[in-house]
Amino acid sequence: MPTTLLAIESSCDETAVAILRHDHGKVDTLASEISSQIDIHREFGGVVPELASRNHSLHLRPLIEIALKNAGITIDAIDAFGATAGPGLASSLLVGNTTAKSLALSAGKPFISVNHMEGHLLSPFLGQQDLHSNLALIVSGGHTLLIHMKDFGDYTLLGSTRDDAAGEAYDKVGKMLGLPYPGGPEIEKQARSGSPTAFAFPRSMMKDGLHFSFSGLKTAVLYQLEKLDPTQGKAPADAIPDLCASFQQAVIDVLVHKTLLAAEQCGERLITLSGGVSCNQALRKAMQKACDDRGYELRIAAPALSTDNAAMIAFVALHSHLRGHSSSLHEDINPNLQLIAAP
Repeated sequence: MPTTLLAIESSCDETAVAILRHDHGKVDTLASEISSQIDIHREFGGVVPELASRNHSLHLRPLIEIALKNAGITIDAIDAFGATAGPGLASSLLVGNTTAKSLALSAGKPFISVNHMEGHLLSPFLGQQDLHSNLALIVSGGHTLLIHMKDFGDYTLLGSTRDDAAGEAYDKVGKMLGLPYPGGPEIEKQARSGSPTAFAFPRSMMKDGLHFSFSGLKTAVLYQLEKLDPTQGKAPADAIPDLCASFQQAVIDVLVHKTLLAAEQCGERLITLSGGVSCNQALRKAMQKACDDRGYELRIAAPALSTDNAAMIAFVALHSHLRGHSSSLHEDINPNLQLIAAP
């Protein structure tokens, strides 16, 4: 019997609704809608929580209506509802989570609470009923994680960031260089015309286990700016491409090295890459080449599924629902929700 699930994602500044259907072992995306707030927050150089939650409230109901229309169904056809419970901004999480609970309660259907990071973790498999054990690298705005995934719900944390995540480092360095928010795509754009060897930026903790540290790299960029312009510490326009390319290469070298090291240590031949930073084409190419050279299979979430979206949340919720799991309507959101406790 087909199962249809609607999920909502509102952990930060993207309002998203998706509807998935499971039928005879196949998972189809009936609708996946996203309303971005990037233009709203760009003038502030980052996400303003109050503005984010207000815009979630404005856009969520119309987005649900659009998703149902595009899926060709009514709300009565939904068998279960899911929503992100964390991590994220509390005021943003509350909007989507409360809405999904209300829909579940009024329809008398199950509600499934989803960890946002589990959405990223499973996103490379979206559309499939079967999941495969793998070594996963999740690189998003606030997280850099190496996870050994053995099966659904069976995860071991192998490495995480000790300070700034890779995405945070991109945004902070982008701000230092005077680039528009968000910094990641802008740095990637500038790096295309720069030299990755122009500046010798550090590769931190390369020989120190599977954890990450990017704050030293960020500081190295700051010191380099002071050398280039001792009076104001700003980057000359002609130096920005080289600075971006050199910074980006340092991040990629660390991510690729530690990912392959982790795969070797846990004995997995399948590597998955997900999270917003995985949209970076230079990272994708470097990871693919490293995997090809060493005989690993690489599976990367599609760009549309790498940034925040509700399809990945619905996919996790669907797998939970098919296993008979549901969440209490009294379960609260958790802005600091962890997928796996640190060892």
